[in-house]
Amino acid sequence: MGHDHGHHSHEHASGKNLKTAFFLNLGFTVLELVGGWYVNSVAIYSDAIHDLGDSLSLGTSWWLEKYAQKKPSAKYSFGYRRFSLLGALINAIVLIVGTVFVIREAVLRLISPELSDPKGMIVLAVFGVAVNGYAAWKLSHGQTMNEKVLSWHLIEDVLGWVAVLLAALILLFYPTPYLDPALSLAISFYILWNVWKRLRETLFLFLQGLPSDIDKEAVEREILEIPNIESTHHTHIWSLDGAHHVFTTHVKLSQINRLEEILAVKEEIRKVMKKYPFVHYTIETELDQEICSLVDENRD
Repeated sequence: MGHDHGHHSHEHASGKNLKTAFFLNLGFTVLELVGGWYVNSVAIYSDAIHDLGDSLSLGTSWWLEKYAQKKPSAKYSFGYRRFSLLGALINAIVLIVGTVFVIREAVLRLISPELSDPKGMIVLAVFGVAVNGYAAWKLSHGQTMNEKVLSWHLIEDVLGWVAVLLAALILLFYPTPYLDPALSLAISFYILWNVWKRLRETLFLFLQGLPSDIDKEAVEREILEIPNIESTHHTHIWSLDGAHHVFTTHVKLSQINRLEEILAVKEEIRKVMKKYPFVHYTIETELDQEICSLVDENRD
């Protein structure tokens, strides 16, 4: 019971950190969009899109953090963790659309140059470094994977603002209309590159690809080392959300004479399962006299 309480207060703190970072970021994104328009800087627009993406990630993570804790229901027998993939997919689409708009704006600026206001940019950039720095610091103390990943996003935002700050300082001394849109394009392509990587991972998990942190052959080898297990087939591993995995397999037993021996084998398999981040596992045991109807249909 004590363990569960500790875990619960953990989750609560995590939710609070995400909530704080979310509202900070969202408020700041709105300020940036207005500020970017006011100081006439597309680089700030592209940073605003970056921040909007992080706000969405923080918002969905905060909401899903609560939602994912819900117990499995009659409709969702595996629970709600998979909803985080849906959140990731929505975020990716929003970021791609936003970034395409910013790229279009930056290209138009390169064609018909306009000067931006470097003093205003400096004020916004200093503010940007401070807000994102604070949010990243809040989340870097987090325990959940979610928080750790998001704190990295916020550190990226801080670096984005440092770039804007440097550009503004250069513009203060050497006014050129090309630096701002060029920086904007650099930030935009960086965002697209990252979104593309995340989108690939998300779709891979949606399509029930093998989680990258699990070596299927290694798990099977460990199971085969257990006495009285002759072979395994139909081993399937997939992930609910990238961190919590599901495992199923059929094991063929040999030289089993008593029920206790089957129970001993099952206990050994459970020990193997505990080493991995499996939230669900199903092991089908078959005696040597049994013929598994699935083996013949689909050797794997």
